Amino acid sequence: MTDATDAADAADAADAADAADPTDPDRSNVPPMDPEAAADLVDRIVANVEEVIVGKRDAVEHVLVTLLARGHLLVEDVPGVGKTTLAKAVSRSVDASFKRVQFTPDLLPSDVTGVNVFNQRTNEFDFRPGPVFANVVLGDEINRAPPKTQSALLEAMEEQQVTTDGVTRALPDPFCVIATQNDVEPGRTYELPVAEIDRFTKKIRLGYPSVDEESTILERTVGDHPVESVDPVATVEDVRRARAAVSSVDVAEPVREYVARLSEHTRREAALGVSPRGSLALVRTAQVRAVLDGRDYVIPDDVQTEAPTVLAHRVRTESGAETGRDVVEAALDRVPVE
Repeated sequence: MTDATDAADAADAADAADAADPTDPDRSNVPPMDPEAAADLVDRIVANVEEVIVGKRDAVEHVLVTLLARGHLLVEDVPGVGKTTLAKAVSRSVDASFKRVQFTPDLLPSDVTGVNVFNQRTNEFDFRPGPVFANVVLGDEINRAPPKTQSALLEAMEEQQVTTDGVTRALPDPFCVIATQNDVEPGRTYELPVAEIDRFTKKIRLGYPSVDEESTILERTVGDHPVESVDPVATVEDVRRARAAVSSVDVAEPVREYVARLSEHTRREAALGVSPRGSLALVRTAQVRAVLDGRDYVIPDDVQTEAPTVLAHRVRTESGAETGRDVVEAALDRVPVE
């Protein structure tokens, strides 16, 4: 990489860091969209991404639900099924800053968050922001890096800020981590810390395409890859306003109690159940689901739709025959809606 390229990347990251000023009134006083407008926004982005991603509408929708729920997404699957392409296509569909981090065993925490570099001209240390200073951050094959490096994302994912050398800097708004994870080479990867997994709002799998879908993929990718030609159909401001619409969706007390009882059930039935953070993630994604259906209030169906992808990865079982998803599905079957 040339010095000019390095300088350009550093300048882009610095611009993103400057744009993350927490005192910016746009971060907190954003007029919400109408629920119908927010639903139309999601449909527009989904349609745009489907120009690249074939037969994965549910997966694209999961990404957007996560984004509007102010969360982060973990995509686990075998290599080559389009995990990275999905993240790129969604980020390109929104006119927002995007950075990619290739996680490797020798990656350092400062390679993610940024580092202070001594400036000989000023005799001072200048902060060079890392790739985490972007609206959408793709952590590619995150489980190839050791836990110490993975932990560099903990503060960013939970508090939307980064602290280096005692100085705390806000991250851009919106901020979303989309991480991919390779699940077929356990001997060459590291297990994600529980604290990090709990910070991912959703965990999904893509799966292999059907024969017809794969044939269409091959047709589209002969020559230039279509993801390079994806044009944005939404702005950062659109995402902020859609998020504000989601935040205004009413969650009545019976629905909140239902979520709490689902989480409590997993704690009784597993070695490690759903945390309050997981319950909050379920409420927020249910709010998004309500908006997508054109409602300004959450119903139990919204909770049940979102629960498997929001709760299952947070559950640890003692029995090798039972999975976190089994526990969550049992909770949905046994916990009554009152």
